[in-house]
Amino acid sequence: MNAIPIVDLKREFSEIRSEIMRAIIRVLESQWFVLGNEVEEFEREFSHYIGAKYAIGVNSGSDALFLAVKALGVGPGDEVITVSNTYISTVDAIVRNAATPIFVDIDPDTYTMDVSQVRSKVSSRTKAILPVHLYGHPTSMEELKSIALEKGLTIIEDACQAHGAEFRGTKVGNLGDVACFSFYPSKNLGAYGDSGLLVTNNDQLAEKLRMLRNYGQVRRFEHELVGVNSRMDDLQAAILRTKLVYLDRWNAARREAASLYNKLFEGVDIVTPVEAPYAKHVYHLYVVRCKDRERLRTRLATEGVQTAIHYPIPVHKQRAYLQLGHTSNLSETEKACQEILSLPMHPWLNEDEISRVVHTVEKVSRE
Repeated sequence: MNAIPIVDLKREFSEIRSEIMRAIIRVLESQWFVLGNEVEEFEREFSHYIGAKYAIGVNSGSDALFLAVKALGVGPGDEVITVSNTYISTVDAIVRNAATPIFVDIDPDTYTMDVSQVRSKVSSRTKAILPVHLYGHPTSMEELKSIALEKGLTIIEDACQAHGAEFRGTKVGNLGDVACFSFYPSKNLGAYGDSGLLVTNNDQLAEKLRMLRNYGQVRRFEHELVGVNSRMDDLQAAILRTKLVYLDRWNAARREAASLYNKLFEGVDIVTPVEAPYAKHVYHLYVVRCKDRERLRTRLATEGVQTAIHYPIPVHKQRAYLQLGHTSNLSETEKACQEILSLPMHPWLNEDEISRVVHTVEKVSRE
């Protein structure tokens, strides 16, 4: 019996192999490997796809978050409101800028920020709000935008898992002051290595981000800011340009797979993902909840079904971040981290594979 991987990049490559090879050869023949024409074209094409004015390619989603916080002037003594149920890079971006993350709990249905808790966390030191569009589901943004406008705060969207997701018909990336995307290979739009990007509609912010990613350079050998080396490679940009054409089709396939999962899981003792009325979920991950996760995960493994946990330890409980002295009640976050399980999800999942996964889960739930 064939194994069912949680992500299948081999099938993806098989579908677009000839186009990928042409893109790679194009870069090799150009002999321009960093911040060249391929990067410029990808920035233009991705900003058009999102509907934003500017896109700035960097070398990872983590750097995109770090540079977004830095470019907005967040630093020592400042606070940024965010969530603990996220990948570590969200909070790392705040701490590396010497600011303090202030955590709010999550909505237990969508696993994204519980926006009803944000207002009570705003203080005189609050500088920004950093919602995470987790697993491909957008955060509810209306109240966040209202609070930001009222309090003079900026919004940084962590859209690293939400390429093509929408909030009330608008693609994420257009809902705050700046948005961050990751193109880690397993993402809905993935490179063949690390790569990331920021989008914004702010002229001055875009220019500042371009300088910060390239040693603070405004022109060659002229440095106006203390920046970093976070330049996108042209090889990755060429690969991403090739894949971007397929993103909507692949997202639609993910949504179809999720719909079939949901249908087959009806009557099974497991909590399936929710798509809020305001949202278009793009299912970077298909995350369920169950009471005895380890037993289920072990049984799925014996049946050749790969799973993962995103994420087993919330950031506020990570040893590296205990010194933050976090005091908020994050009961929903902590409960979810004990129960969530990511099942196989990618555009090439077929009905037989989904049925195998569901059948195994159903058997375990009845034992």
